[in-house]
Formats: sequence, C-alpha cells, structure tokens
Amino acid sequence: MILELKHIFKDYNSDKLKVPVLKDVTLQVEEGEYVAIMGPSGSGKTTLMNIIGCLDRPTSGEFYLGGTDVSALKDKELSNLRLNSIGFVFQSFHLMPRESAMENVALPLSYAGIKKKERRERAVKALARVGLEERAAFMPTQLSGGQKQRVAIARAMVNNPKILLADEPTGALDSKSGAQIMNLFERLNDEGVTIVMITHDKNIADHAKRVYNIIDGEISEGLKKEALP
Repeated sequence: MILELKHIFKDYNSDKLKVPVLKDVTLQVEEGEYVAIMGPSGSGKTTLMNIIGCLDRPTSGEFYLGGTDVSALKDKELSNLRLNSIGFVFQSFHLMPRESAMENVALPLSYAGIKKKERRERAVKALARVGLEERAAFMPTQLSGGQKQRVAIARAMVNNPKILLADEPTGALDSKSGAQIMNLFERLNDEGVTIVMITHDKNIADHAKRVYNIIDGEISEGLKKEALP
C-alpha cells in the first residue's frame, strides 16, 4: 500500500468556533494506481490534497505514505518526505519565470543536494519523457500553456517520487492541451507511476482508473473504470 489514510478528520477554528472540513476520511491507494478525487468547490478536496501532500496535518487520524507513519514525523522529516516521495503538479504550473525549462525541472534535485552535472542529465531525461527535450533551453514565456504543464510534470517526476499528486492539472488549459496532458498521465501510469489527481471536472476524473467523490468533507468511492458499462 503506497498511501493509506485512516479516519482522517480536519477542523479549523474560526472566531472560537470549530469548523469541520474533513470528516472520517479513509482512503487507500495501491502502488501503480491512477486515482481521482472529485468534488465541487468547498467540498474539502484541497484540504485533503494538502494532507496527502504533507503540506498540512490532520486534526486526528492515521496517515501512512510508503509505509511511513506521517503523523509521527517532525517538520524537517516531513519536508524531506515531501521532497523525496511526492511530485506536485499544480493548475498554475508554478514555474520560475527567469529559469529555463531544464533549470525548472532540475530545481527539486538542487534541493536534494544532487551535483550540477547529474541534475542537468536527469532534467533532460525527464523533459524527454514528456516530449520536450528540444525545449530544454526555452524560458516559460516561450512555452504554450500545455508545454508549461509538461515541464511541471517533468519537474514533478525528476526525483522519482512515490506519488504524482496533481491538483486540477488541466484547469488553466484549453481542451486540446488538456487532452494531451491527460494522455500523458495515462502513459505515465502505464509505465508504473502512481497518480492521485484532484479535480472538480467529471470528464477529467473519468480518465482515472478509480474515482473517489468528496462532498462536505465526506468521501465515497465510485465504480472502478473496469466496472463501468
């Protein structure tokens, strides 16, 4: 089991009032799965993504990532786990505007203390994996939206994380570019990459092999793709 959440609750305090956001969320993802978590705005899916991504801690419950008890980790240990185990893909790309595509992809390797030559080699390989090796020297302003997202995916994959965590990955793209990104995700999953995708769009969620629905902080599992008529 690559990812396991057991009875996760998350509350926020507002003007001395406790506001429940996640309510008894239990979720399991096997290595190599492609899972979508779908819900409308305000459903709790962003909070859940932040917990899965080790960006926030639950109020209560158990969370295991690759067999590691995340709740037992100190902040620095949590940061290291996030760096080495999770690749993030965001709606707005989050590329460094003054860095080339290759330099953007190499950034997590720099944080991991990898030497410059190896960073460059691994970044170029990651760009080749998403079909952008010929754009390695391009700046973000020279790339289309779809190309920027492919650079972001290459950056997410360059450290060989346990999970690729994608937050509304096609939200800023036109339909053609969005379809290309979904095709890329399917190919990466076929290669063995574990993907957890957060989305509000049923058409996007349907690309996953398993879909969870989240509404008002409560999660339920939909039919597996193979079980659909």
